[in-house]
Amino acid sequence: MVCMGNICRSPLAEAVSRAMAEEQGMAAMVEFDSAGTHGAHAGEAPDERACRVAQARGYKMNGLRARKVVVDDFQRFDLVLAMDRANLATLKRMCPESYQPKLRLFLEFADQVDADEVPDPYYGNMAGFERVVALCEQAARGLISAIRRGAVSR
Repeated sequence: MVCMGNICRSPLAEAVSRAMAEEQGMAAMVEFDSAGTHGAHAGEAPDERACRVAQARGYKMNGLRARKVVVDDFQRFDLVLAMDRANLATLKRMCPESYQPKLRLFLEFADQVDADEVPDPYYGNMAGFERVVALCEQAARGLISAIRRGAVSR
């Protein structure tokens, strides 16, 4: 899961997806990680507001640290899911041609959502973070379902 700084949206997406995979008994089958297209926050913990909304819904963000996307990520992961079109465009510029099919928007997996981008809540209030975690839950449900059906593979 990829956003710009890897302190708000992508760590929330990672934590939600991991928890849902565990609930479905799929934790041993999948690996989740998150990163940012920019490295300004590398090594930092997720934004405190993201941690609060995650904790309120039972998601664990402890131990997560921001990092920047590296070229090896495109080979290592089956999917590289951007939170928005701007970060998807950055990923497309970074990604070797052979791995381009792995690049998608996270919300492509969400059913019945009127958006294709997870909005950046950084400069907003807690309602923005609540919206982000709700979108992540919808997308993570669809992603886990796609993995279970075998619609996502190497």
